[in-house]
This record gives sequence, structure tokens and C-alpha cells, in this order.
Amino acid sequence: MTDILKDYEAQEQERLERNLHYAEAGVRFIDIRQAYIAEGTKIGRGTVIYPCVVLEGSVEIGENCVIGQNSHIVDSVIGSGTDVQSSVILESRVGENTKVGPFAYVRPNSRIGSGCKVGDFVEIKNSYFGDGSKASHLTYVGDADVGENVNLGCGVVFVNYDGSKKYRSVVEDGAFIGCNCNLVAPVHVGEKAYVAAGTTITRDVPEGALHVGRVRDTSIEGWVEKKGILNRKK
Repeated sequence: MTDILKDYEAQEQERLERNLHYAEAGVRFIDIRQAYIAEGTKIGRGTVIYPCVVLEGSVEIGENCVIGQNSHIVDSVIGSGTDVQSSVILESRVGENTKVGPFAYVRPNSRIGSGCKVGDFVEIKNSYFGDGSKASHLTYVGDADVGENVNLGCGVVFVNYDGSKKYRSVVEDGAFIGCNCNLVAPVHVGEKAYVAAGTTITRDVPEGALHVGRVRDTSIEGWVEKKGILNRKK
């Protein structure tokens, strides 16, 4: 146990010295003892590193970024001015002045542009996400090419897998995808098209079109009373 403890203490000292080197170069640590940064990582001046951040492999972070608590970044590039909050980014690139998280998951081979929003519980995999585009919460973007200034509402899912093969979808610049929509790949949504909330898309949407795919709402009056549901004991 003594040798193991000595090895651990040596590793801790090496890690602290590495963090001190970044601090001297203009990186700010909220708790310098609680950041885990791989050798060779590049971090720009003015970037703030919160506790329990892990940077592994080949990582490059620009200037004036915020890497929030419990974020884990592996083999990725983060542009200047970007804010990452409690998120995981693997083998991907994120542009400048973009907000990621909290609790976002960026999987390998993804490219997120500048001025984007990838919000809470958003997952992006093997996809391009253009400048200014937003997916604020609860959305899955898999095997997709999303253009610039696209809005993806809450609960949007790119349905990329049919059980045997994966397919890509395209959403062009300025398109608006409403909440709780499914894009069944392969499908193409044209520039500035609107997809109404609750729609499942199985065919291409023309440029500038409104695409609606819902069952018409129906109310059956008196149904609860006839069924006696209100009188049932719990």
C-alpha cells in the first residue's frame, strides 16, 4: 500500500503542477486541485475551469470559454467564447460563442457551429449543426445535416435507424421544426420550411412549406362520467 500511495501522491503533484502552469498562462480555476487535464491540452487565456472537469486526449479550448462543473471533454476542439455546462463532448468540434448544456451529450464525429444552442438533455451524434441553430432541450439529432439558423423544438427526434441500417436526414437553413416531431430518415426539409408540432415526417418537405401530420383532435363529451372513472376507488 505504501508504494501505491507514493505513486498516487506523485501523480497528484504532477497534475497540480500542470494546472499551475495553465493558471500562470491566464486560465482561471475555481478549484485548481479539482480539475483533471491531460498533458498537451491547449487552453486559451481567460477560460474558466470549474471543479471536477475532465479533459482527456487531444483537447483544444479557445479563449474566454467557461467549462462548467462535471464536464467531460475528449479529443475535441472548443471555440473561443463557448460555454459548456455539465456536459460530455467526445471526438467533436464546437464553434465559437456557443452554449452547450447543461446535461448535453455530443457524441463522436459531430460538428457544432458558432452561435449555437445545444441545451439540456440534447444528444447530437455524427451530425453537422450549422451556425446559429438551436436545440434547447430534450432532442436527439443523429446522422443529420442541420443548416444555419434552424430551430428544433422540444422533443424532436431524428429517427435514423430501421433496425438494420442507419440513414441521414437534411434540414436546410432557416427551417423550423416544432415540438414532438419525428423525422424518419432519409428525409429532406427544405429551406425556411415549417413543420407543425406533433408531426411525423416520412417524406420530403418543400422549401417554404408548412408541413402538418396530425390526427384531428376529437372530444367525446361525458365519456368520463359514463365510464364511472370518477367513482372508482384508488
